[in-house]
Amino acid sequence: MRILLVEDDRELCRSLKLMLERQGFDVTVSNDGDEGLFLILENAHDLVLLDRMLPGMDGMEVLRLARRQHITVPVIFLTALGSLDERITGLDCGADDYIVKPFAFEELMARIRCACRRPQRLTDTEGLVFGDLVYRREQNLLECRDQTCTLSKREGDLLSLFLQNTGQTIPRQTILMRVWGPDAEIEDGNLDNYIHFLRRRLRSVDSRIGLQTVRGVGYRLTEQPE
Repeated sequence: MRILLVEDDRELCRSLKLMLERQGFDVTVSNDGDEGLFLILENAHDLVLLDRMLPGMDGMEVLRLARRQHITVPVIFLTALGSLDERITGLDCGADDYIVKPFAFEELMARIRCACRRPQRLTDTEGLVFGDLVYRREQNLLECRDQTCTLSKREGDLLSLFLQNTGQTIPRQTILMRVWGPDAEIEDGNLDNYIHFLRRRLRSVDSRIGLQTVRGVGYRLTEQPE
């Protein structure tokens, strides 16, 4: 799982990066708001830990601009601003959680697990669209031109993840965490089985969209030319 840490306290960054990496996370660090926004807009991370008071653009503005660009990655504010009004303002601008400094690392880990268990926000209430595909999550219905098929819940969750991250290679560990949950005990072979099921569904509706295996990393959605 890839975490982006946007924090100007360099000593805290070093400490958190070390502890998170010991837990198996891949951590990218940024020390100012402008660079942090650039990295968030790349949409290459699974979770963002964001300070509110940053050099350049402050954390609130970073988050507002990211949400306006339909970036749905979970964001947890890490901040010394702990009044009730400040917490409400932070959550209302699009944060998934808000933790006040100083905090115990165990609490941060619990909040990370909680954020990862939440379903990702859908940015299109009419359906997720890519190429010739439309996936309507409420009905678990996959549409391609005049053909349709129904997906299982697990197939739908898997497809939703890819459709919300088009153009991105999603690592296997990230897929397992997002679709099955961070605490699930699941064998790698189960993911391979569901990738096979989903490829079969895509073929059944004659879609030009396919799932490409990126060897040693994970999978990504691709579109074949007409």
